[in-house]
Amino acid sequence: MWMNLWNKISLPFINCKNSICRGFFLKDYIEERAVEIATYIIEHNATVRQTAKEFGVSKSTVHKDVTDRLLQINPALAQNARKVLNVNKSERHIRGGLATREKYLHQNSN
Repeated sequence: MWMNLWNKISLPFINCKNSICRGFFLKDYIEERAVEIATYIIEHNATVRQTAKEFGVSKSTVHKDVTDRLLQINPALAQNARKVLNVNKSERHIRGGLATREKYLHQNSN
């Protein structure tokens, strides 16, 4: 019954790694992206914003991949990435202050 209904629905086909893909089965790609994002964060001590820019995704996607999806795929990798993100979070107020300082130093020198 479902196959007959499924065949009548005309959705665009999307190239993906799963054998049946009509835009719904992108799980392999998402899992690979989550692992790549976590590896990048760990290797580069990158922030969520830097990682999002590098991978061309939103900050929300990076956060969701590392905190939710990766925990199910590879808990050890998720824990290591979380450590880096926690350090970045604890230092962000310092980075913001340094950026403001630089801004005003450049304004006063002109």
